[in-house]
Amino acid sequence: MTTPRKSQICLEETPYYHCVSRCVRRAFLCGEDPFSGRNYAHRRDWVVERLKQLTAVFAIDICAYAVMHNHTHTLVRVDKPQALAWTHEEVIARWTNLYHPTPPHPTARPPARRRQADSGRARGDLSRYRDLAAQAL
Repeated sequence: MTTPRKSQICLEETPYYHCVSRCVRRAFLCGEDPFSGRNYAHRRDWVVERLKQLTAVFAIDICAYAVMHNHTHTLVRVDKPQALAWTHEEVIARWTNLYHPTPPHPTARPPARRRQADSGRARGDLSRYRDLAAQAL
Protein backbone atom coordinates (compact mmCIF):
# COMPACT_ATOMS: atom_id res chain seq x y z
CA MET A 1 0.00 0.00 0.00
CA THR A 2 1.28 3.48 -0.85
CA THR A 3 2.03 6.11 1.76
CA PRO A 4 0.52 9.58 1.33
CA ARG A 5 2.98 12.41 0.69
CA LYS A 6 1.90 14.31 3.79
CA SER A 7 3.20 11.46 5.96
CA GLN A 8 6.45 11.11 3.97
CA ILE A 9 7.46 14.78 4.19
CA CYS A 10 8.97 16.06 7.42
CA LEU A 11 10.23 19.62 7.10
CA GLU A 12 11.87 19.43 10.52
CA GLU A 13 14.24 16.71 9.23
CA THR A 14 15.01 18.26 5.84
CA PRO A 15 13.50 20.97 3.64
CA TYR A 16 15.02 19.42 0.46
CA TYR A 17 13.06 16.98 -1.72
CA HIS A 18 13.54 15.26 -5.07
CA CYS A 19 10.32 15.20 -7.12
CA VAL A 20 9.75 13.15 -10.27
CA SER A 21 6.86 13.56 -12.69
CA ARG A 22 6.42 11.04 -15.51
CA CYS A 23 4.35 10.98 -18.69
CA VAL A 24 1.92 8.13 -19.25
CA ARG A 25 1.12 5.90 -22.25
CA ARG A 26 4.56 6.30 -23.84
CA ALA A 27 3.85 10.00 -24.38
CA PHE A 28 6.73 12.32 -25.14
CA LEU A 29 7.20 15.44 -23.08
CA CYS A 30 10.21 16.79 -24.97
CA GLY A 31 12.42 15.83 -27.88
CA GLU A 32 11.59 13.79 -30.95
CA ASP A 33 9.05 11.01 -30.69
CA PRO A 34 10.41 7.99 -32.62
CA PHE A 35 6.91 6.57 -33.14
CA SER A 36 5.25 9.63 -34.69
CA GLY A 37 8.36 11.50 -35.83
CA ARG A 38 7.05 14.71 -34.25
CA ASN A 39 9.38 17.01 -32.36
CA TYR A 40 8.21 18.27 -28.96
CA ALA A 41 11.34 20.22 -28.00
CA HIS A 42 9.31 23.44 -27.62
CA ARG A 43 7.60 21.95 -24.55
CA ARG A 44 10.81 22.13 -22.53
CA ASP A 45 10.40 25.91 -22.30
CA TRP A 46 6.78 25.42 -21.16
CA VAL A 47 7.93 23.23 -18.28
CA VAL A 48 10.65 25.66 -17.20
CA GLU A 49 8.24 28.63 -17.32
CA ARG A 50 5.63 26.72 -15.30
CA LEU A 51 8.20 25.87 -12.61
CA LYS A 52 9.21 29.56 -12.42
CA GLN A 53 5.56 30.61 -12.18
CA LEU A 54 4.88 28.18 -9.32
CA THR A 55 8.05 29.22 -7.48
CA ALA A 56 6.72 32.78 -7.43
CA VAL A 57 3.48 31.58 -5.79
CA PHE A 58 4.72 28.98 -3.28
CA ALA A 59 7.41 29.20 -0.62
CA ILE A 60 9.34 26.57 -2.53
CA ASP A 61 12.70 27.22 -4.21
CA ILE A 62 14.04 25.20 -7.13
CA CYS A 63 17.59 24.01 -6.47
CA ALA A 64 17.94 22.04 -9.72
CA TYR A 65 15.77 20.54 -12.43
CA ALA A 66 16.07 18.27 -15.46
CA VAL A 67 13.47 18.02 -18.20
CA MET A 68 13.87 14.66 -19.93
CA HIS A 69 12.00 13.29 -22.96
CA ASN A 70 9.25 11.63 -20.87
CA HIS A 71 9.72 12.89 -17.30
CA THR A 72 11.04 15.69 -15.12
CA HIS A 73 13.25 15.75 -12.04
CA THR A 74 13.02 18.70 -9.68
CA LEU A 75 15.10 19.25 -6.56
CA VAL A 76 13.24 21.70 -4.33
CA ARG A 77 13.65 23.37 -0.95
CA VAL A 78 10.55 24.18 1.07
CA ASP A 79 11.03 27.51 2.86
CA LYS A 80 8.71 27.08 5.84
CA PRO A 81 9.81 30.25 7.71
CA GLN A 82 9.09 32.34 4.61
CA ALA A 83 5.67 30.71 4.19
CA LEU A 84 4.72 31.41 7.78
CA ALA A 85 5.86 35.04 7.50
CA TRP A 86 3.42 35.84 4.67
CA THR A 87 0.27 37.74 5.55
CA HIS A 88 -3.11 36.46 4.39
CA GLU A 89 -3.29 39.34 1.90
CA GLU A 90 0.04 38.29 0.39
CA VAL A 91 -1.12 34.67 0.10
CA ILE A 92 -4.30 35.81 -1.66
CA ALA A 93 -2.30 38.03 -4.04
CA ARG A 94 0.00 35.12 -4.92
CA TRP A 95 -2.91 32.74 -5.56
CA THR A 96 -4.72 35.25 -7.76
CA ASN A 97 -1.57 35.55 -9.89
CA LEU A 98 -1.87 31.83 -10.54
CA TYR A 99 -5.63 31.29 -10.81
CA HIS A 100 -7.10 34.62 -12.04
CA PRO A 101 -10.43 34.21 -10.23
CA THR A 102 -13.61 35.44 -11.85
CA PRO A 103 -15.96 37.70 -9.92
CA PRO A 104 -18.85 35.87 -8.25
CA HIS A 105 -22.32 35.96 -9.70
CA PRO A 106 -24.41 38.80 -8.17
CA THR A 107 -26.86 36.34 -6.60
CA ALA A 108 -24.20 34.00 -5.20
CA ARG A 109 -23.82 33.65 -1.45
CA PRO A 110 -20.56 34.92 -0.02
CA PRO A 111 -17.99 32.14 0.45
CA ALA A 112 -17.41 30.73 3.90
CA ARG A 113 -14.30 32.05 5.59
CA ARG A 114 -11.43 29.62 5.54
CA ARG A 115 -9.53 28.93 8.68
CA GLN A 116 -6.18 30.68 8.94
CA ALA A 117 -4.42 27.32 9.22
CA ASP A 118 -5.74 26.28 5.80
CA SER A 119 -4.21 29.25 3.98
CA GLY A 120 -0.93 28.79 5.87
CA ARG A 121 -0.70 25.15 4.89
CA ALA A 122 -1.06 26.03 1.18
CA ARG A 123 1.94 28.38 1.23
CA GLY A 124 4.55 25.63 1.34
CA ASP A 125 2.51 22.61 0.25
CA LEU A 126 4.90 20.44 -1.77
CA SER A 127 2.13 18.08 -2.87
CA ARG A 128 0.01 20.89 -4.29
CA TYR A 129 3.09 22.40 -5.95
CA ARG A 130 3.89 19.15 -7.79
CA ASP A 131 0.27 18.59 -8.82
CA LEU A 132 0.07 22.07 -10.33
CA ALA A 133 3.41 21.67 -12.09
CA ALA A 134 2.22 18.52 -13.86
CA GLN A 135 -1.33 19.74 -14.41
CA ALA A 136 -0.38 22.51 -16.83
CA LEU A 137 1.18 20.06 -19.27
